[in-house]
Amino acid sequence: MSQDAVRHSVILPIDATPEQKKEALADAIDGLRVKDPLLSAAIAFTKGQKYSFFIGVAIFVLTLIFAPKVALVFVAAVCTFMYLITLWDRLIMFLRGIRADSILRISDEEALAIPDERLKTYTVLVPAYGEPEVIGQLLDSMRSFDYPKHLLQVLLLLEEDDLPTIAAAEAAHVEQVAMILKVPAAEPRTKPKACNYGLHFSTGEIVTIFDAEDMPDPLQLRRVVAAFERSAPETACIQSRLAFRNGRQNLLTMWFTIEYDVWFNFLLPGVMRMNAPVPLGGTSNHLLTSVLKELGAWDPFNVTEDADLGVRIAAKGHTTAVLDSVTWEEANSDTINWLRQRSRWYKGYLQTWLVYMRRPRWLVRELGIVPAIRFTFLMAGTPIIAVLNLLFWYLSLTWVLGQPVTIAEMFPPLVYYPALICLVIGNAATMYMNLIGCREGRDPFLVLGVLTFPIYWLLMSIAALKGTWQLITRPSYWEKTAHGLEE
Repeated sequence: MSQDAVRHSVILPIDATPEQKKEALADAIDGLRVKDPLLSAAIAFTKGQKYSFFIGVAIFVLTLIFAPKVALVFVAAVCTFMYLITLWDRLIMFLRGIRADSILRISDEEALAIPDERLKTYTVLVPAYGEPEVIGQLLDSMRSFDYPKHLLQVLLLLEEDDLPTIAAAEAAHVEQVAMILKVPAAEPRTKPKACNYGLHFSTGEIVTIFDAEDMPDPLQLRRVVAAFERSAPETACIQSRLAFRNGRQNLLTMWFTIEYDVWFNFLLPGVMRMNAPVPLGGTSNHLLTSVLKELGAWDPFNVTEDADLGVRIAAKGHTTAVLDSVTWEEANSDTINWLRQRSRWYKGYLQTWLVYMRRPRWLVRELGIVPAIRFTFLMAGTPIIAVLNLLFWYLSLTWVLGQPVTIAEMFPPLVYYPALICLVIGNAATMYMNLIGCREGRDPFLVLGVLTFPIYWLLMSIAALKGTWQLITRPSYWEKTAHGLEE
């Protein structure tokens, strides 16, 4: 066992000495960066990536000056190719994920039948910051777990200077269900840093994360134990489904709910069946603690630490399974708040892609050529295509209004017809998947959200543009999302 693994394996008591807490904090911040610097997003861009970017921009600008038609056709062709590949890949994901056996199903009877001696010790990490209004609901959710108390450890991870949330937790009698672990104030102020710190105090063989506003299935922990028993030995993570409880609040929550239903019911199980890296959800992912520590835990500098960890799990030879156990969350109902959250997700996807593109040969060797390509189109393609949508919508509008010759020259037949396929079939396929997701959610009222979904695409594009800009200006800044807005 490596020296890092030995250090991680030491379990600290809640009342650890100041020196022990200092060491735990240092490891929570720099553990992965020290263990494998190339897997850490502490540095957003390597020198090689910067040089490659500037050289590419310089070549494009020179081509635009001396051969503008060639440059414009090349851009249109590359973008259309990205659209085609992404569309094809999403359809494959969806078709594989729609199969009944694509997701693990553990019945209530099977979950309740597991005797205590077969259950694993469990640690639930609940990071919260500036969220006193949801603490009472959080503790009620933790109380609802059907799991032996002597096998369950719930750690409420609160920043030591977040006095309102600490006071709210104490007023709600947190000691009846969880222990408060005060995370020392230090940069970066991110959820993964808090979870890394909590991992040093965790006693469970399995560790999971729940967000403060979550309402998980009371049998979820039992189902996970059964799922691990049923899964292949290399399975290191069980991801539960996420769904929203306030889908009818407004149009934004409708769109968000439909998107989640499609992703967690079909696309994520499809990714799993394709042996590709599974970008984990930010909550309700259940991990074998020993494997998590071997992997270096979470990257505190990556603002989508869940997606990054999913890739690292696959790259290190482990797998992830998706479990049909729902954790109910609060859909973001405020547009500005939603933009903050989504731009962080897009920024994190790009962060994750840049990290693993530092060693593309290694990634292909560890994942395989097809999963590595799929990883690129999922992690980089998702935000980039959202940004490109703004450009192509502008070109379409300009063409309708004035039909300028320049736009016609950008789309010769070999580019125009594939682009037309993307426009017609791509939009139709997306609407079809949304209708299936709406059906899965069993709420016919959400059809209104499906019919108005193109407006949501515009919001996605704005968020992607913001996230791309923040990747350059504030790469590890964690833009906080407010909760407790549901009506």
